[in-house]
Amino acid sequence: MTDQTDRAADRRPFTTAEIGAIAHLYRGEVYRSTIWRTRLDTTTNWSVVTLGIAVSVSFASENASPFPLVLSGLLILFLLLLEARRYRYFNVWRARARWMETHFYAPMLVEGDLHVEDQWQDVLARDYYRPHYHIGLTRAVGRRLRRNYLWLLLFLSLAYLGKITVHPEPVARFADLPARAALGPVPGWIVLAIGVAYNAFLVLLAMATWWFDRRKHRDRTSHSHMG
Repeated sequence: MTDQTDRAADRRPFTTAEIGAIAHLYRGEVYRSTIWRTRLDTTTNWSVVTLGIAVSVSFASENASPFPLVLSGLLILFLLLLEARRYRYFNVWRARARWMETHFYAPMLVEGDLHVEDQWQDVLARDYYRPHYHIGLTRAVGRRLRRNYLWLLLFLSLAYLGKITVHPEPVARFADLPARAALGPVPGWIVLAIGVAYNAFLVLLAMATWWFDRRKHRDRTSHSHMG
């Protein structure tokens, strides 16, 4: 701790050229985060289109199978994992840009002091020397679930229940639903059980990662972590 304090005391102010270089560095990080944000939107759009096609095919006629809705659930899960992977890249560039905003630009605007937090340059430098993901894949999946995919899965579940409830004719008793849900040789109760487990697992994952995010951000100190 003493060594870090001595280093902070001995650190010279940035020169005009260095401030210009940091400004260009910030612009580059914002640009890269924007590119990866566009890729996130693209994956979400694929999920929406997949869901729309499945609903259109399943509701095209009374005798149409609900299997496209089941298949779309698997495809959406694959796209969710792909989007989570992309989000991990996006989070790297976003975290760096945000770090410079809060530790370089904001102090200049408020207090005119470039070194309000003396270790922020060291944290940023270490991230450039040894690049790494700032969050794990599980947390990334949870964040994308909470942002977009829980709503898509809710719509998918309602569409599936609506399909087996009204086609080929409105169901008369709740006990008839398992028979409507059967897919080929697979009994309907197994299909429904898998669907409930699938949705429950993703909802629990979203809640668990939300709790973990809040706990980590609450305990985090701005001197030691980025992202």
